[in-house]
Amino acid sequence: MNKKVAFYTLGCKLNYSETSTIGRLFNKAGFDTVDFADTPDVFVINTCSVTDNADKKCKKIVKEALKISPNAYVTIVGCYAQLKPQEIAEIPGVDMVLGAAEKFNIVEHIADLTKKPKTLVYNQPVSEANQFIASYSFGDNRTRTFLKVQDGCDYSCTFCTIPLARGASRSDTVESVLEQARAIAASGVKEIVLTGVNIGDYGIRDGKREHKFFDLVKALDEVDGIDRIRISSIEPNLLTDEIIEFVAVSKRFAPHFHIPLQSGSNKILSLMRRRYKRELYADRVAKIKQLMPDCCIGVDVIVGFPGETREDFVETYNFLNELNISYLHVFTYSERENTLAAEMTGTVPGSTRSERSKMLHILSDKKRRAFYESQLGKHVEILFERDITDGYMHGFSRNYVKVKAKYDPILVNELKTVQLTAISSDGDVEITETEETLVH
Repeated sequence: MNKKVAFYTLGCKLNYSETSTIGRLFNKAGFDTVDFADTPDVFVINTCSVTDNADKKCKKIVKEALKISPNAYVTIVGCYAQLKPQEIAEIPGVDMVLGAAEKFNIVEHIADLTKKPKTLVYNQPVSEANQFIASYSFGDNRTRTFLKVQDGCDYSCTFCTIPLARGASRSDTVESVLEQARAIAASGVKEIVLTGVNIGDYGIRDGKREHKFFDLVKALDEVDGIDRIRISSIEPNLLTDEIIEFVAVSKRFAPHFHIPLQSGSNKILSLMRRRYKRELYADRVAKIKQLMPDCCIGVDVIVGFPGETREDFVETYNFLNELNISYLHVFTYSERENTLAAEMTGTVPGSTRSERSKMLHILSDKKRRAFYESQLGKHVEILFERDITDGYMHGFSRNYVKVKAKYDPILVNELKTVQLTAISSDGDVEITETEETLVH
C-alpha cells in the first residue's frame, strides 16, 4: 500500500503552483496525495512570510496536523522556512525544514520517513536559490491553473523580505512556458493565471536579460486550447503601454489587471523605495480604462507604514476613492526582521493601523459594488468552477465579475454566456438562467 502525503499551502498563487509541482514529485515516487484530514504519513506545509499572521498560521497548522496523524512526518518549506529555519525547527512535531534551494529535492531529503530526535534543517544561503524550477498547479479542483513564469526579485522595497526568501529575479524560457501552456490546454483547463514574484521583470536568465514580459505575452496569445490567460499581478512601472494596448485587442488575455500601489502618498512611496509615484499609477489606470472601459483593476495597498501620518493616510484614501478601480487588497503593515522599514521611526500604533485597514476594506466593498453595478444587464461569458456552497456554484467573467448560479454538474469547467441581472445579498452577481443564456 502506498504511503500518503497531504499538503497545506499558505500565501500566494506562486506557492500554490509550487505545492502542486512538489505533489507531482511525490506521486512519481509512489505516494498517494490525500486530503489533510485523511491521516497522511507525510504532511508538507508550504509557508508564506509576508505578515506575522502567516508565521502564526504555520504553527497552528502543525499542531492540527499532529492531532490528525500523530506519527506523521512533518516537513516545512516556503518563504518562512528560508527566513527562519531555526525558529520553525523549535516547533514541536516538525521533522524537517527545507529552504528555497532545497524544497524541490524534498522526496530525496525525506528518504525513509524515519523521525529523528532532532529536526533536520537544510537551508543554504538564498543566493544558492539561483535556478528556475518550472511549476504549475493542477488537479486541485480548480478550473484555473497557476503557471509560474518568474521567481525572485531584484527590487529592494524597505518593507519586503521576499528577496531574502526567494533570491534574485530569474525566469523560465519562453519555449518552456509555451510547452507547459500547451500541456495545460491538453488537460482541459480553460484558464491560465501567470504568476511569479515580479512577473513584469520576466526574462532574466543567469543574471542576464534575454526577453521582456511583453515577448512572453505575445507568444502565449498564440497557444491554442486556452480560452483565457490572466496576469496575476504586475508592478505599475513595468506595466507598459504596449502590454495594455495588446491586452485590449488580445484573443486570450483577460481584461483584468492587479497592480500593487501600496500607498497613495508620494512621501510614503519614497520611504518604501517603490519605483514610481502616484502620478504614474493614475496614468496606468487611465490608460487601461481608456482602451478597456469594462476592465477590472485590483489594487494592493499597505496601511500603517512607519511615518504614515493621518494626512498621508487621507491622501491615500482620497487617491483610491477617486481612481476608477474595482477592488482593494488591504495589508496592515507588520514589522519584518532584516528590513529597513523595521528600523524606521514614526511607528503607527496598532489600533490606528486597524482603524485605517477597516476604512479601506469598506472602500473596497464600495468599489467592488460600483464595478459590479456597472456590469449589470450585460451578456458575458462565465467560466464555472467546481465549488458548491448551499446548493450554489460560482464562476468568473473575463473581467473578473464573480457570479453565482444554482449548482449544475454539467456546468463545471464550462464557458457559458449569461446575463448579469442583480447583486445578491452576499455581494456576488446573480444571472438570468434561461435556455437562451445557459445552453446545456
